Amino acid sequence: MASNNLFIAILAIVVTLSLQGDNNNVVQAQLTTNFYSTSCPNLLSTVRSTVKSAVDSQPRTGASILRLFFHDCFVNGCDGSILLDDTSSFTGEQNANPNRNSARGFNVIDNIKTAVEAACPGVVSCADILAIAARDSVVLLGGPNWNVKVGRRDARTASQAAANNNIPAPTSSLSQLISSFSAVGLSTRDMVALSGAHTIGQSRCTNFRTRVYNETNINAAFATLRQRSCPRAAGSGDGNLAPLDVNSANTFDNSYFKNLVAQRGLLHSDQELFNGGSTDSIVTGYSNNPSSFSSDFTAAMIKMGDISPLTGSSGEIRKVCGRTN
Repeated sequence: MASNNLFIAILAIVVTLSLQGDNNNVVQAQLTTNFYSTSCPNLLSTVRSTVKSAVDSQPRTGASILRLFFHDCFVNGCDGSILLDDTSSFTGEQNANPNRNSARGFNVIDNIKTAVEAACPGVVSCADILAIAARDSVVLLGGPNWNVKVGRRDARTASQAAANNNIPAPTSSLSQLISSFSAVGLSTRDMVALSGAHTIGQSRCTNFRTRVYNETNINAAFATLRQRSCPRAAGSGDGNLAPLDVNSANTFDNSYFKNLVAQRGLLHSDQELFNGGSTDSIVTGYSNNPSSFSSDFTAAMIKMGDISPLTGSSGEIRKVCGRTN
């Protein structure tokens, strides 16, 4: 009887853990902040020095690396799949609609990988390098710091279809944004905090043309300013850039949220966060309290970094980030 009771108890635990795994894309226990402390002790300083050189040369690069990390994690987890180049026999994610002609920073990740391989060959994944570089980009542009959990391995595959379907579009409604983030285990508050990454970086005219010419929940002077570099006709000036944060495009701060309150969100999806909906109060809170934004942003970044990592014997440690071994 005792053995039967023990079996039942173990079975109950296994079933509970299985159900938890099915209902939550976020896996936390397998990653640690000290995974490479012995195998690659100079990893963090190696990554940071390369990111610093790139950001010092072109501050926009920091936003590009942060965006790469978002787009990686939203497609089958934070597995470095976005870094895989297309070949004659392989179609990756770089030419998916959210990434084509806009994803950048790959050369910086490649440079970091080269330096890391020289110090610790075959040890550190490209997925982890991207996660660390995203954190360093935020810090170097004046944003908050956090301890990055590592121990991910690299995917051997990628999915252009998943990239097209899973990455939120700049035309997204609030409900679509909430749904997209919820699908990867992130809350509405996480979504608003992570959207604050748009305090740095730039966007192409094709992504905000409709907003600055057709939408009414926009500051008139701001719309006029953006129209100057974004012609109304589709196909004209599509690649012209404008800062996502009109106040401080190269500084990671809370002015993005102040812009939303003033109806100066550049993208439709930005202004959706403050448009009479359920997230207005979160935006107002962040606009008034930068420390609240910083703490929620770092918590959400850690949570996002935990999405479906490959660990143990899954995947591989790529020698070159742009191709599988």
